Formats: sequence, structure tokens, C-alpha cells
Amino acid sequence: MNVIFIICAFAFPVLLLIFIYNGHINRRNAVDYSYSSIDVQLKKRWDLVPNLVNSVKGYAKHESELFKNITTARNQAKNLRDASARRFDGERGLDTNLPRLFAVAEAYPEIKADMQFLNLQRNLTEIEAQISAARRAYNASVMNYNNGVDMFPSSIIASIFGFKRRQHFETGTSERESKAINI
Repeated sequence: MNVIFIICAFAFPVLLLIFIYNGHINRRNAVDYSYSSIDVQLKKRWDLVPNLVNSVKGYAKHESELFKNITTARNQAKNLRDASARRFDGERGLDTNLPRLFAVAEAYPEIKADMQFLNLQRNLTEIEAQISAARRAYNASVMNYNNGVDMFPSSIIASIFGFKRRQHFETGTSERESKAINI
């Protein structure tokens, strides 16, 4: 009887450790998976942006700073493949400047009538909706993961095995503000 008690006394903490550790692994993998879903949608956007810029560029040559900002933001985000703050900043740069590109296009009736531009605009709108859904899934996974890292007693296991908090994919300050776009 005492032997069974001693075995159980040692087995229970080991099983608890395994259970908590595997929970962290499961949540970390969910975050990585949901991030890869965002990455797929962002790649679609990155591939579409140069075509969109080129279709507007011919009509609005004086908007070179806007085209440069969009290209810089795209390249910054595309070159950083991890879930870093710099990567998210690059994506926010695209989120901020693409509506300005559409505002420029609105000022030119020739662009608004161009079927290629309209098709690109429709594709981008669809991709943006998919990115938004993927971001929500990613942020939910990050919240679940961070809860596991922060809550007791799993926070002890997280600390021992090096599980660190992850960053949410947040909307930039400029995107939260409702303001008119000047052309």
C-alpha cells in the first residue's frame, strides 16, 4: 500500500508537468498555424499590390511619394517573415497607404473605368476581408497562448521551458482614427 502511494506521489507531479507542457506546445502550434494563414493571405496582397500601383501610376504620376510609401511598406513586410513588430509595422504601412491609392484613383475617371483596375480593386477587397479574418484567428490564438504563459501554475512551466508571450497583430493608430483622405 505504501509503495503504491509513493509511486502515485511521484507520478502525479510528473503527469501534471507533462500535461501543462503539452498544453503550451499545443497553444504555440496553434499560434504558428494561424500566423501561417495570415502569411498566405499577405502574400496574395503583396503579389497584387505592384499591379495595382502600376495601373494607377500611369494616370497619377505626381503621386510618386505615395507609390514609394506603398512599395517600401510592401518590401519591409515581405522581407520580414517572422511575427515581429517590424513585420507588423510594414503591414500597417500597406493598410494605411492602400486606401490613399484608391482615393487617388477616385479622382481619375479613366482609372475608375479601367476594367483591369476594377478587377484588381475587387481582388484586393476580397483579400483584405480574408486577411481580417486570419488576423482575428491569429489574435485569438495569441490570447489563448499568452493566457497559458501568464496563468498560474502553467506560468511556472512556461518560464522553465522558455515559452514567451507573443505579440498580437494590432491595428495601427492611424487606422483606428476616422479621417478624410486628402488627394
